[in-house]
Amino acid sequence: MQKDHGTNAPATPTSGRVRHRRRSNEFPVEMGRANGNHLLAYDQNKYRSMWVRACSSLWMLAGFLLILYLGHLYIWAMVVIIQIFMARELFNLLRKAHEDKRLPGFRILNWHFYFTAMLFVYGRILSHRLVNTVTSDKIFYRLVSRLIKYQMVICYFLYIAGFMWFILTLKKKMYKYQFGQFAWTHMILIVVFTQSAFTVVNIFEGIFWFLLPASLIAVNDVAAYFFGFFFGKTPLIKLSPKKTWEGFIGASVATTISAFVLANVFGHFQWLTCPRKDLSTGWLHCDPGPLFMPEYHPLPGWISQWLPWKEIAILPVQWHALCLGLFASIIAPFGGFFASGFKRAFKIKDFGDSIPGHGGFTDRMDCQMVMAVFAYIYHQSFVVPQDYTVEMIMDEILSSLTLEEQQNLYKKLGQILQDRVLGLSQS
Repeated sequence: MQKDHGTNAPATPTSGRVRHRRRSNEFPVEMGRANGNHLLAYDQNKYRSMWVRACSSLWMLAGFLLILYLGHLYIWAMVVIIQIFMARELFNLLRKAHEDKRLPGFRILNWHFYFTAMLFVYGRILSHRLVNTVTSDKIFYRLVSRLIKYQMVICYFLYIAGFMWFILTLKKKMYKYQFGQFAWTHMILIVVFTQSAFTVVNIFEGIFWFLLPASLIAVNDVAAYFFGFFFGKTPLIKLSPKKTWEGFIGASVATTISAFVLANVFGHFQWLTCPRKDLSTGWLHCDPGPLFMPEYHPLPGWISQWLPWKEIAILPVQWHALCLGLFASIIAPFGGFFASGFKRAFKIKDFGDSIPGHGGFTDRMDCQMVMAVFAYIYHQSFVVPQDYTVEMIMDEILSSLTLEEQQNLYKKLGQILQDRVLGLSQS
């Protein structure tokens, strides 16, 4: 008698299966294949992706321009908001919901460390500017002065309180997860606040030194996307399957040229070039300095005969911009490669999905973090005068000394100058 194979086939109950729904930023299986199959030139959905990416980019650009118009404080607020989103994405990267349910309040501890670091970093940067903003005859001035004086002590004890909180919440069989999260939190603080501290300093040195580096990264990213979109044939690096040599080289040329041109455009606006000495929001007026004063260079005869002008005006800052452009096009992309390798290690496509077509804020800021640090180091090393000037000393006196100390300095300096004048007249 022939057996009925259908009746003996083991039934697999669907209720026993565990179905995992892939998150929007989960690493797709097909991305692990050969790079050449995933270049933008061969992507069937590339036009739809480009449309989504372009629309979200226009919205971001419009908001960014509005914040630039509002000024330094609003740009700083934008940086803080971006930092919070970045920290949130990175906190969630290694988060395990099942483990967190057994540790009530553990997420709050991470944010406690975050805001303690924020108070320490920004308190150190903005303390003098905050003192310059308030007047000496207000009670608020004394309160701010006390907070600035004891700011390091306050931050230290806030950190110690978080440290003790962490020790007291250690739970049996959860030690590995808790210590892993503790180390991960501190790494996030280093990554996020290192670049942001330099970014805020660049903003108050002049929006120019924030806007130009950030614009160059955006230009490089857009140029690499479009050159790879239309001409990309040769894979660049395995960590980023869609990056191509054509996109990298084309973006490098476009970024370097853009650096020279944008520096000339931005350099003509005092709102962008003047440093902000306090936390006010009024319009700025200042001496642009030699970096932003045009120098006229005669054109060669074989060029001038084809053009209506015989000389060209170049701002000295444009030569500095070329260095920033070279770094933005050659070195800064490695920040993106590092982030790509990091995402592949954790098998995710993006750090988040906050920005349609771009991923999360961390995905947009990977190269910006590298660029912000370089812009600060370059500005302090090659742009800021190394010798003390009268203006630098006056700024230090106004920012570091109280009104009473400034009056005492004025009296002592007047007495010294008076004695010298008397000595010269007697001799």
